[in-house]
Amino acid sequence: MTETSAPDPLDSPDPRAVAEHAHLESLLRCWARETNTPVEGDALLVDLPTTGLALRAPVRHASPTGWHRFGRVSLLRGGTGVGPADPVVAVALVAAELGASRPGGERPGEAADLVERTAESVRRVARYVAHGRAETSSPVADGFLDAEQGLLLGHLHHPAPKSRDGISSGDDALFAPELRGSFPLFWFAADAGIVSHGSVAGPAAPVLMAELAGRSSADGRVLVPAHPWQARDLLHRPRIAALVRSGRLTPLGESGPAWFPTSSLRTVYRPGAPVMLKLSLGLRLTNSRRESTSTELRRGSEVHRLLETGRAAGTFAAHPSFDVVRDPSWIAVDEGGEVTGLDVAVRSSPADITDSRVVAGLVAPRPGIGRSRLAELVGRGDPARWVADYVDHVLVPVLSLYAETGIGLEAHQQNTLVRVGAGGRVTGGRYRDNQGYYLASSRLPEVLRHLGVERSALAVADDDVVDERLSYYLLRNQALAVVGCLAVDGLADERDLLRVVTERLTAALPALAAAGPGGDRLARRWLTADTLPCKANLLTRLHGIDEVLAPVDAQSVYLDAPNPLAEVR
Repeated sequence: MTETSAPDPLDSPDPRAVAEHAHLESLLRCWARETNTPVEGDALLVDLPTTGLALRAPVRHASPTGWHRFGRVSLLRGGTGVGPADPVVAVALVAAELGASRPGGERPGEAADLVERTAESVRRVARYVAHGRAETSSPVADGFLDAEQGLLLGHLHHPAPKSRDGISSGDDALFAPELRGSFPLFWFAADAGIVSHGSVAGPAAPVLMAELAGRSSADGRVLVPAHPWQARDLLHRPRIAALVRSGRLTPLGESGPAWFPTSSLRTVYRPGAPVMLKLSLGLRLTNSRRESTSTELRRGSEVHRLLETGRAAGTFAAHPSFDVVRDPSWIAVDEGGEVTGLDVAVRSSPADITDSRVVAGLVAPRPGIGRSRLAELVGRGDPARWVADYVDHVLVPVLSLYAETGIGLEAHQQNTLVRVGAGGRVTGGRYRDNQGYYLASSRLPEVLRHLGVERSALAVADDDVVDERLSYYLLRNQALAVVGCLAVDGLADERDLLRVVTERLTAALPALAAAGPGGDRLARRWLTADTLPCKANLLTRLHGIDEVLAPVDAQSVYLDAPNPLAEVR
């Protein structure tokens, strides 16, 4: 039996072994991408001269899109195997090597922090895999929620994808989507003088909060919800504690129906409710703490106004099955004019949301359970047709919106929804997230004139920076994940599907060019460039960058990596 025909380590009956191997694979994918190391031949060798060691892994699947699969990873000294690799040791070795070869970028202590977070992530994934295997006999009826809560392994190009420092095992049972958690909201009553809010559609935010709470405050104060974990943490923060002592803010405790965490953890969903709620959550998830800023809270309202006043009329006319899920209102305790971590962005929940599947949930591996949800959707159908429909109905509309308005959507896997019809076919797409809206600076004057304002809440950046972000998020992270997943699941050859992507993008060029000045610029770049920008999650983590707080042009470490579409030119 050859190394590549050996049993898949992700199918091990031991959930801990699965978790350890999944983290080793993620680390190897990061290394290959961020050091521009080709994955070819029978094995990948990661030489670590700083420590005199190396990692070796048989190549099970070499992927043009970066969805590589590896066999069992070994640790070598002097070319001789010394035993199986451990993911925590391996990440420490790789961090030391990158620190030695690229001095000056890593912040002191970040390597040790990453090692600790990797160990934590491994423990969580082992638990999630065990739970996922145990619950296969009782699938979730709500297809939207099932995909949201199905990311057992997490980001396949991040060294510690499930690190959530601050959440205990007991908390995890309630708050982890992977464990099908659910919980009531924690409510506060606040004096109106310490609350800000805004609504551009639907009821005023205080009215909506009272409706969701199922009660109103008898003394006329404003009800504000929080994630239970955040509520406990807030009560120990000096500003919130002072408001509580003064009587201007009163913690009321948990009450009301259960809400379900979605793939982002902090956005919660309740079947049948007219809205979802994006709550601040002061945990480090992947590369940043997830607390909203004042600008982000207002950003959703600005986008809603832009779209409702016809700014993107051409895109929606040309692509009627595509939409942007709106965040039309928000509310925050911001005593002193600064947000306190007690806030919520209100997200509309379309009446037909159950036809939508988050891309991250579709392509997520399900070790020991079966093929991905995407493979199940495509089934015995035509994967090339599915990819073509995906490009036409999900990817191209986002490019059209950018061409028409200059608004770039940070449409990575977790922000992109696919609308699914009969037989699993693609019928449309949706984008969500009030945080992830870029605006090309060349189009800023148009937007300000359209809104009649002097400043925009969007993340304004030079056009080339927005192009960089969209090249990674739209193409590499989102659309090509669909291609990689279908190939890894054995439904098609990866290069055949890449040809489909290029054909559909080429077909869209005339319409994109007509949508706005230079509207076909980005798609033409994807079709012709030898390299494209790529986010480096391992280096971003070692540099200690908080992507929420960092400036737009320095949110992450980016590098140039081979363009997968160049494989089929």
